[in-house]
Amino acid sequence: MYRERTSALLGATVWTNTPSGAEPGRVLPDGCMDLLWHEDRLLVAGPDTRAHIPDGPPALWAGIRFPPGVAPALLGVPAHELRDRRVDLTELRPAADVRRLRAHVRSAGDPTAGLEAAAAGLAADADPPDPLLRHLVAALDAGRPVAATADELGLGARALHRRSLAAFGYGPKTLARVLRLQRALALARTGVPYAETAARAGFADQAHLARDVRELAGLPLGRLLGGR
Repeated sequence: MYRERTSALLGATVWTNTPSGAEPGRVLPDGCMDLLWHEDRLLVAGPDTRAHIPDGPPALWAGIRFPPGVAPALLGVPAHELRDRRVDLTELRPAADVRRLRAHVRSAGDPTAGLEAAAAGLAADADPPDPLLRHLVAALDAGRPVAATADELGLGARALHRRSLAAFGYGPKTLARVLRLQRALALARTGVPYAETAARAGFADQAHLARDVRELAGLPLGRLLGGR
């Protein structure tokens, strides 16, 4: 079962997931990065460009999902170094700090509360995210073209790509594609017909939607939505 809530402290999503089936859950690209708690370990999930299926049998996971561009400043590592990866936090932070954070999460009655406090401690020492790129995310999530958005921000193509790699793990066109996928899934899950979903989410047509879902999610749209 998946549960989530918004952290007013962090402006991020705090979640837990205990898969109920025999197969582990499929994690889809969403432009975000997560701080994870799993089997007494702290890990970081980098930005995905394809569906991720956790190794091993279904088990409890807890995490904090940070909006696009936020986690790299908090962790002090460019996002592209973690693209499509899950790494132990000890690879990114001093081992003594990670031991202290693990002890804090372990001692908390609720692992999400412990994670939230640990992330708040990291955030207190971090530089704020690039405000220009927050505007980029908002524009792309609204379906604005990359080139027009770059012009509005006063950035050349190379500068925008370089800053996007550090903040999001990939260039702005890939980010736009991932955000478009999430818009489409949100519509389709409410029962909007696929052709209408494609048009409203910004795809050229339903076939374009189907191709992107297969490439990014690894399944046809109908199977991804449980046979609808």
